[in-house]
Amino acid sequence: MKIIVKILIVAAALWAATQLVDGITVSGDTTTKNVLTLLAAALIFGLVNAVLKPIIKTVGCAFYVLTLGLFALVVNAGLLLLTSWISAQLDLPFHVDGFWAAFWGAIIVGVVSWLLDLVLGD
Repeated sequence: MKIIVKILIVAAALWAATQLVDGITVSGDTTTKNVLTLLAAALIFGLVNAVLKPIIKTVGCAFYVLTLGLFALVVNAGLLLLTSWISAQLDLPFHVDGFWAAFWGAIIVGVVSWLLDLVLGD
């Protein structure tokens, strides 16, 4: 049940990013297709974060220390770009157009996810 709530939170955060950032789009034909695309993208984003983020944190530990943690924003943007690429391979209409869209989108996804997690709790 906790996993389903997390996926719904990330899907809502991705929706917020599509509304606030020009370069992040979900281009489904219907509202239902857009919702299912956001849920699938949230699942992909969660899997990418679960698999790659610990590896990147371990390998790039020095960059995290040197930048006082700001390197995490670049890593999150890269993971969002990777999510967009995987979505394209799976023919999902979720697209992130470039690094800066991914950068601002990752900030929005992080903040909205954090706020929703505070509200909904465990």
